[in-house]
Amino acid sequence: MVDKTGPHIKPTDPDLKPQTGKGGVKKQEQDKNSVSFHQFLDQMQEKREVVFSAHARERIESRKIELGEEDMHRIEQAMDKVKEKGARSSLLMFGDVALLASVTNRTIITAVDGSDEQEQVFTGIDSAGILK
Repeated sequence: MVDKTGPHIKPTDPDLKPQTGKGGVKKQEQDKNSVSFHQFLDQMQEKREVVFSAHARERIESRKIELGEEDMHRIEQAMDKVKEKGARSSLLMFGDVALLASVTNRTIITAVDGSDEQEQVFTGIDSAGILK
C-alpha cells in the first residue's frame, strides 16, 4: 500500500525551517500580532471623521444650518457613543437640528432643522442620540 500523506518530517530534522509569513516574520509571531479583518476595519473606522453625504450637504446649505468646529466635535462624540451601544442608523438631535446618521459608515445622511413647521417622521433608525 502506498502512503499518500506526503513526506514525513521529524521535528528534529536539521532541514526543517520555521514557516514564515510576509516579510520573513515567523508564522507564530505573525499570528500573535495579527488582527482579524473585521478588527482592522473597526480600527480604521474609529479613526475616520464624520462625513456628510451630498444630500446632507445640500440640505444643510438650503436650510442655512451652520455647524462650527465645536459642533463637529460634538457630532463625532455622539456618533462614537451610539456606535458603542451597537447602533447602525441613528437620529442625532442637535439643538433644533435633527441629523440622520449611518453609524456604520460614519456618514450624516440628511439634516432637518426645527424651523420647518411640518411633521417629520423618521424610519429605519435603531437609535436616537440627544446632543446638548
